[in-house]
Amino acid sequence: MPTYVAIGSPTTALSDEQLRAELTGAFAKLGTKRKVLAVPPDFTRFNSRAGVLTRFTYDHYGQALTDVLPALGTHVPMPDWQIAKMYAGVPRALFRDHDWRNDVATVGELPAEFVSDATGGIYAKPWPAQLNKLIWQGGHDLILSIGQVVPHEVTGMANHAKNLFVGCGGKAGIDESHFIGAAYGMERMMGRAETPVRRLLDEALARFCGHLHIVFVLTVVGAARPGEAADANGLVTRGLFIGEGPECFRLAAKLSVEVNFRILDEELHKVVVYLDPEEFHTTWLGNKSVYRTRMAIADGGELIVLAPGLKGFGEDPGIDALIRKYGYRTTPEVMAAVRGNADLANNLSAAAHLIHGSSEGRFSVTYCPGHLTRAEIEGVGYRYADLAAMTSRYDPSTLVDGWNQVPGPDGRPERIYYISNPALGLWAWRGRVPV
Repeated sequence: MPTYVAIGSPTTALSDEQLRAELTGAFAKLGTKRKVLAVPPDFTRFNSRAGVLTRFTYDHYGQALTDVLPALGTHVPMPDWQIAKMYAGVPRALFRDHDWRNDVATVGELPAEFVSDATGGIYAKPWPAQLNKLIWQGGHDLILSIGQVVPHEVTGMANHAKNLFVGCGGKAGIDESHFIGAAYGMERMMGRAETPVRRLLDEALARFCGHLHIVFVLTVVGAARPGEAADANGLVTRGLFIGEGPECFRLAAKLSVEVNFRILDEELHKVVVYLDPEEFHTTWLGNKSVYRTRMAIADGGELIVLAPGLKGFGEDPGIDALIRKYGYRTTPEVMAAVRGNADLANNLSAAAHLIHGSSEGRFSVTYCPGHLTRAEIEGVGYRYADLAAMTSRYDPSTLVDGWNQVPGPDGRPERIYYISNPALGLWAWRGRVPV
């Protein structure tokens, strides 16, 4: 399967016009299309460059771009203001909402033997491959899966087939893939292109989707270096990979590890993470602060999460209720709750999320929410601190990503590690990186 574009390095900085030129050059190789579907991410991947790439797609195909289906996964549909901000220039009328509970088709099933082999015996049941009906039955002669490759807690590295079978998948497939990843262990997967869940996704794509013309448009985005031209968030596009097979993903994943995976020479004893209020409204999303830093934080360390936009726990009301009921406990506790409670056993993605958001008792997690009470935060197993007080002590407007020295609560200097957006990377202490 061809790879049309493969450009990038840890020092590459692609401008929007370079992205446009490479994208339209790839489109020229595909020939004329009459009905195109774009599958970009939702607002939780605002910094992916998928917004401008979708606009360039519309500029190129015009009326032939008939549908834009954001890969919501379990997230709530994008409100108008998010679409207008992320996808400026793309008509609102083209956007469709993915309903992971109702609007999907089971397109095939991977046999239990394959699943058991792929997961090292962790899971030995058939896995249902599910897709939004618009992808499966929409009659498009080109499906463009657009998004960012970055370390991920379920698949090791985000995107490619994940954008379809999870981002546009159904409840059964999402539940089971998330649970497999959690049971296998995040530390064994994050930052790796070859993982059990990735094997399932790749196999489903190869077995069931050969009749669909799917082209992947993948970016790698990283923080700008001093003196580099960057966007408003201090980011640059380090790579662009466009192709029809797994090779473009493997190339993007290799670059993302170089750009987005920060391996540290010392453990972190106090980490402060800021969650942009436009992007992070729930712990379902905001717990990137936990699982993207967990391999870097020392035993007995502290994670402080400044979350001015935090209004709830789950993106889905049903999952929100489950998080409030069971809380972020250790893996053995969550597994026991799954075995003993039908509501959690029937919502395995929620169970997986509870594991993802746990420190496993190794370090403390202190949330400083904009819209949740102490009782709500402590009820799910986290510590609570006042947002205003903690923002005064750890001011995001003055901190820089990485090491900072600030006045401590006792007036003496305090050394902290600051992260302005946990969605953009993965942090690990060298001694905790699996070999």
